[in-house]
Amino acid sequence: MRSTRTRLRAISAVGAAAVVVGLGTVTFQASAAEQTRRPGRPRPVASPSATPSAPAPAPSATPAPTPTSIAPPAGLRPVGNYRVVTGTQTYTCANGSFEGASVPEARLAGPAGRIHHYGGPTWEHERDGSLVTAKVVAKKTRARAIPELLLEVTSHSGSPRGQLARATHIQRLQTTGGLAPTGACTDGEKASVRYGALYVFFGK
Repeated sequence: MRSTRTRLRAISAVGAAAVVVGLGTVTFQASAAEQTRRPGRPRPVASPSATPSAPAPAPSATPAPTPTSIAPPAGLRPVGNYRVVTGTQTYTCANGSFEGASVPEARLAGPAGRIHHYGGPTWEHERDGSLVTAKVVAKKTRARAIPELLLEVTSHSGSPRGQLARATHIQRLQTTGGLAPTGACTDGEKASVRYGALYVFFGK
């Protein structure tokens, strides 16, 4: 009798243990499924080693067709072009009028960098230090703006490998504004007038 009761207790203990193990397995599976479905779980992040997209190319100041009256000598080709970002032409009153030569003060920008344009006239590349001065050899009038020009380089200085080192001629094209003020003025008085232009450098 006592042996029979012992066997029944053993069977009951084994069954209870099986139930506990089964419930534990179900609970674990349910918990894992809940974590998989839980909203707000971080999404995979792309590897930082992925190749970045290429930068956009720098804008180019494409020159317009050259007027034949200010065309550079045959055999030359463009070696750089720069557009005025900010610029003025400064006039000095003489004999009661601003009519006369002006002095430029401008910042130019192009695919090869920036240029400081100032009196002389002078063009100095801000990055490599190459510098040229030039003189006017031809001009073409333009309505309501300073004339378009062809200039011949008269001197070089700075880096012999700079952006302006090969330049022999310069065109000033697509001019806007910059005309001398009209009306009377006091001798020695100065007036700065905003202007725009495209400068194209030519060389061999």
